[in-house]
Amino acid sequence: MSQQPWQNPRSILITGASSGIGAALARAYAGPGVTLFLGGRDRERLEAVAQTCRDCGAQAHSRTLDVTDAEAMRAWLHEADGQAPLDLVVANAGTSAGSGGTGESETQARRIFAVNVDGAMNTVLPILPAMTARGRGQIALVASLAGFRGFPGAPAYCASKATLRVWGEGLRGLLAPNGIGVSVVCPGFVRTPMSDGNPYPMPMLMEADKAAAIIVKGLARNRGRIAFPWPLTWLVYAITALPVRLTDLAMGRLPHKPADSD
Repeated sequence: MSQQPWQNPRSILITGASSGIGAALARAYAGPGVTLFLGGRDRERLEAVAQTCRDCGAQAHSRTLDVTDAEAMRAWLHEADGQAPLDLVVANAGTSAGSGGTGESETQARRIFAVNVDGAMNTVLPILPAMTARGRGQIALVASLAGFRGFPGAPAYCASKATLRVWGEGLRGLLAPNGIGVSVVCPGFVRTPMSDGNPYPMPMLMEADKAAAIIVKGLARNRGRIAFPWPLTWLVYAITALPVRLTDLAMGRLPHKPADSD
C-alpha cells in the first residue's frame, strides 16, 4: 500500500514562516531529507528560521515576499514545485486587528481580507493543477476558532477566518477524489507577535511550538479540522449553537482588539 503524502511530507512550503506558528511548523518539520520553502515579509527573521532548519539537517530556502502579490506567489509556488514537487503547502500567513479605540476602518478591513483570504488563495490555487496531475498532495489552511462567530471586537478578522474555514471545508470534499488532502487549522490563543498586542486575558494561551506539534499530528492523520485546545473549541461550538439574541449580549461585553494605527 503506497504511503500518502501527509504521512511523511518531504517537500513543504509554508507562508508566514518568519515567526509564530509558521516558524514553529518549519522547525517541527525540519530534518534530514526534508526540503522547506519558507515565505515571509521579514527577511532577517525568516532567514534565521531557515538557518535553524538547516542546522536540523533540512534543506531550507527562504523567500521574502507578500502573499497579496498574486504573480509573485504564483512564480514562487511554481519554482518551488519544480525544484522539489510539493507534498504539503501551508497557507499560514495572516494579519489581525480589531475595532478598539478608533473602530474598524475600511482600509483595515480590506487589508485583513487581502492578507488572510486573498493571500491564502494566492498560496493554494497555483499549486492545485500540479498536485491534481500527480494525484497526490496536501493543503493546510490556518484559520482560527475566531472564525466560528463574529466578535464585535474584530469583525473583519473573524469574517476572514470564517471564509478561510468554509472554503477549506469545501475544497476538502472537492479535491479528495484527486488524491489531495485539505485540512483547516483552527487554533485558539497562541503566543505569537500578533497576539502579543492583545490587551486582554487570553484563556488557555498556548506556546507556538506546542501548537505546531498538534498541527503536525493532525496533518499526518489528514484530519479535516484541527481545532484546539479542546475546552475552548467546545465552548466556541456551544456559543454557535445558542440563539443570536443571547450571544449578542455576551459578545457585546467582550474587550475589543486594538485597531491599526493607520
